[in-house]
Amino acid sequence: MLKVAEQLGAKDVKLNSVSVIGGGAWGTALAQALAFSGQRVTLWAREPDVVDDINTRHVNRAFLPGVDLDAKITATGKLSDAAVADAVLMVSPAQFVRATVQALARDLKPDTPIVMCSKGIEQSSGKLMSDLIGEALPVAQLAVLSGPSFAADVARGLPAALTLACANETTGRGLAEALSSRQMRLYWSSDVIGAELGGALKNVMAIAAGIVDGRGLGASAHAAVVTRGFAEMRRLGEAMGARPETLLGLSGLGDLILTCGSPQSRNMSLGRGLGEGKSLASILKSRTAVTEGVYTAAAVIDLARKKHIEMPIAEAVHAIIEGRISVDDAITALMLRPLKAED
Repeated sequence: MLKVAEQLGAKDVKLNSVSVIGGGAWGTALAQALAFSGQRVTLWAREPDVVDDINTRHVNRAFLPGVDLDAKITATGKLSDAAVADAVLMVSPAQFVRATVQALARDLKPDTPIVMCSKGIEQSSGKLMSDLIGEALPVAQLAVLSGPSFAADVARGLPAALTLACANETTGRGLAEALSSRQMRLYWSSDVIGAELGGALKNVMAIAAGIVDGRGLGASAHAAVVTRGFAEMRRLGEAMGARPETLLGLSGLGDLILTCGSPQSRNMSLGRGLGEGKSLASILKSRTAVTEGVYTAAAVIDLARKKHIEMPIAEAVHAIIEGRISVDDAITALMLRPLKAED
């Protein structure tokens, strides 16, 4: 897939319109950020009430309450309306990306830049989002947008910096320039795999950090699980071809710090609930938005086993999610693992 993107050659990026696929909190926030920068934005949402809310009231009460949206954002329930834009930002939940991209492909121009903003790994296949794009749209200009960013902050115009990864430097730099604004600064990288993995893996580690907080284990334990969780991210990332400097950047360490450090994170808050003794079913039932780490955990463990990479924290999260081990037993098992050198 990356070879295809490289073979397309340099391409200047001139955007008069942008579509955002996914009317959840992050998709709505990105649409708002693009409107701030002067782009003409179409936001596709599958929920008719969300489409109506955005078009008539300029709000998204279901997924981003309390934020007034720019009136220039147009919502639609038809993918064909979104397919005609000069660039498409894919923000559907990771487990629905395959079906959404396949449906979108029918109306999309072959060389339209596709910016993947969903953070996850397909549970059924273990494939990255870029692999799914490559299968459905083999000649698409592919990029990945990832980094430390809460939807509410971005939608309110607060400063944020993210990674825009694209194998083609001219296209990547062009997209970064076209999509950046005074509120959202994008740094180009050529490491698509690293940017994707950082965004996906940190969700699993955020659940672990939330469990530690919810169990009242203290700041020292929180720091330990984040640090050792990052070590696991680096091991798997490098085994899959990610560059270390990418994992140390905004889309890796930066996103990990944010997601593990605030209950605004859906993954951390879910972990907190598990640490407090709530059941996974009850936590998920109370939410309208998808918590990606729940589904990514299984895919991460499958990848780690195939690559012969040890990921004990991710293993513990997966076991807790599946109900195979209690929180207390998982913590005990981690603390009693054989001692070894840190590096």
